[in-house]
Amino acid sequence: MNFSYLAFVKKLLVFFIIICGLTATCFFSLPELYLTPVLPFLLPFFFSITLLTHYMQLKASQKSFARFTSGFMMITFLKLMILIALLLLYVLTHRKDAIPFIIWYFIFYVCFTTFEVINLQHIANKKEQ
Repeated sequence: MNFSYLAFVKKLLVFFIIICGLTATCFFSLPELYLTPVLPFLLPFFFSITLLTHYMQLKASQKSFARFTSGFMMITFLKLMILIALLLLYVLTHRKDAIPFIIWYFIFYVCFTTFEVINLQHIANKKEQ
């Protein structure tokens, strides 16, 4: 494993702990109507997906910039399709829990994707210099 991936893992772990703290605060302070029973499992899921996709994108970036761009687009597309499929699968099988699940799923998706894109931007800027 190279240094940039280990640095990303450390940053992601800190981010994960912060998000866990905020989620725990919401879990214990919000009414049950706004919560989903799978909330504690969503965080490790997004953590794992982010680790995996970032690793794949770093591997693609070690080739050429053109390869990184096409790899980034492909990995992002596949990630989005898999996440949408899992979202639909859960929503169709747990209709009573659909709205809170979709809201939390979206919140975590935006948080973890933003974190990953910001870190990839830093890596791309370093490679340009």
